[in-house]
Amino acid sequence: MTQPAEVIVAALPRERARVASDLVALTKPRVVLMVLITTAVGYYVGLTGGPDYGRLVALLLGTALAAGGTLALNQYWERDVDALMARTRTRPLPEGRLTPLEALLFGAALTAGGLGVLALGAGWLAALTVAATFVLYVFAYTPLKLRTAFCTLVGAVPGALPPVAGWAAARDDLGLGAWVLFGILFLWQLPHTLAIAQLYRDDYARAGVRLLPVIDAQGRSTERQILSGTLALLAVSLLPTLIGLAGGVYFMGALVLGAAFVAMGAQQALAPSLSHARRVLLASLLYLPLLLALLAFDKA
Repeated sequence: MTQPAEVIVAALPRERARVASDLVALTKPRVVLMVLITTAVGYYVGLTGGPDYGRLVALLLGTALAAGGTLALNQYWERDVDALMARTRTRPLPEGRLTPLEALLFGAALTAGGLGVLALGAGWLAALTVAATFVLYVFAYTPLKLRTAFCTLVGAVPGALPPVAGWAAARDDLGLGAWVLFGILFLWQLPHTLAIAQLYRDDYARAGVRLLPVIDAQGRSTERQILSGTLALLAVSLLPTLIGLAGGVYFMGALVLGAAFVAMGAQQALAPSLSHARRVLLASLLYLPLLLALLAFDKA
């Protein structure tokens, strides 16, 4: 009679561990890590003196919580759509490993906690910037994905706000430098997101997600947008030096990185293919961290 009880007791820790793992998966840790990196760069570039480490810790902790909560709420909202796509159907909600209510409460608690930490420790302006990110991502970008291809532009706004929040925590203002950082992140997302959408076009179409490659059957508009995005990014990425945020090393590095990214975009525009779209995606993943590293290294 005691053996079944022992089996049940042994199984409970494994079950709890799976639930914890699934809750973490809702937050998309790799995306949160990129958000934290861009936030930290925004803070560092915005500094006019020595760092306030207490404020920096509050900024990163609050941002991590709010970003994770926002992404969890996004998965709560999109659970039915995710169930229709091969690349997302194994997520915790489509597979039924978590209930929608658990995801909703978890995401809401993380977001509220993160905003509270930011308001108390990083300043109201940083907290408001992150709150705007949450509202735009969950209540604008997420529902628009099923309605219009312009969702990519809308979604690029909250995606570009993390360095602005970092700048706000450093300076308690939203000066020109904050918006230059915003512009870089905004424009970077266009070729990055369109390359992903091109690679998974059939999957998105099956789920009714109206990204540009889904409604642009010939792909001409998509390829133009990828190329124009890389060209605009090249121009805007040079502005930190021109407005005094960075030096000549950054300028030359940004020029080389941007030119290489434009070359990948041009290759996809002139000879569209999945392999070329994959190269654009890879180039985007290399470009951004290298550019941010240069900006931090050669801060004026």
